[in-house]
Amino acid sequence: MNILFLCTGNSCRSILAEAVFNDLAPTDWTAMSAGSQPTGQVHPRALALLSREGIPTEGMRSKSWDNLPVIPDVVVTVCSNAAGETCPAYLGPVLRTHWGVEDPARATGTDAEIDAAFEAAYRLLRARIETFLDLPLAELKDDPARLKAELDRIGTLFS
Repeated sequence: MNILFLCTGNSCRSILAEAVFNDLAPTDWTAMSAGSQPTGQVHPRALALLSREGIPTEGMRSKSWDNLPVIPDVVVTVCSNAAGETCPAYLGPVLRTHWGVEDPARATGTDAEIDAAFEAAYRLLRARIETFLDLPLAELKDDPARLKAELDRIGTLFS
């Protein structure tokens, strides 16, 4: 199963989700990330956070959804409706869900406050991904309705 974590810029949240998912997931589940309007660079604080957590960052880059290596089975948008962001709508026959996360790239304040925003986004995504990976994935692969229900439920957790 291929999961696409999608946001507008593909510089922070979707990158964090892709890296965490691929670090924790079984080999038959793979994540990728993309943006509808990619910034062209991964935020340095996102890369630094992943490195501190021991998660590989090699090859991480900001990329467009126009150049995906495979068609995803599942698309998870991670933009934050609460911040008034418009989530991109992936146009394809895939299962879709939304896991809103505040954009740490928009954080302001001291270095410690900005780092705390990145940490909060990372912890939220990681908690949701871990919850998802604790499910009976082999069963869910063959039950799209149940998979969708579980993904939607997880998107409401830990906020």
